[in-house]
Amino acid sequence: MKRTTITMDEYGRVAVPSDAANVWMNEMELIRLFDVIAPTLRAAVRAVYKTGVLQSCEAEKRIRLPNGYYADVYALPMVVALAFRINTPNAARVRNTLLKRLCLRKERQMLWLSLGSSTACKC
Repeated sequence: MKRTTITMDEYGRVAVPSDAANVWMNEMELIRLFDVIAPTLRAAVRAVYKTGVLQSCEAEKRIRLPNGYYADVYALPMVVALAFRINTPNAARVRNTLLKRLCLRKERQMLWLSLGSSTACKC
């Protein structure tokens, strides 16, 4: 399984990969990203599950590591929910970056519908 992560450099710039389907982050990566301790992160994950916003079957996966152990990884929806649940400066940077990417998209989508027969109209 190829997975990507959201990262933050030492200057506070957040890098969100363009392939959102492959964003899976483990607990240690989330701790570093949001600058929290493990019990705070685990409590936030439990709170997201308890409110029913996400279910563990859709937001959490267990992957096998090269050393034979397993690690729990969280999908992008959980990372976004945690960014809005945790109140740290790093979480605020992640929130702002995600909102900018969502609201300032330059691409436009067009939907073409055909409501007539397959023959061309002769006027």
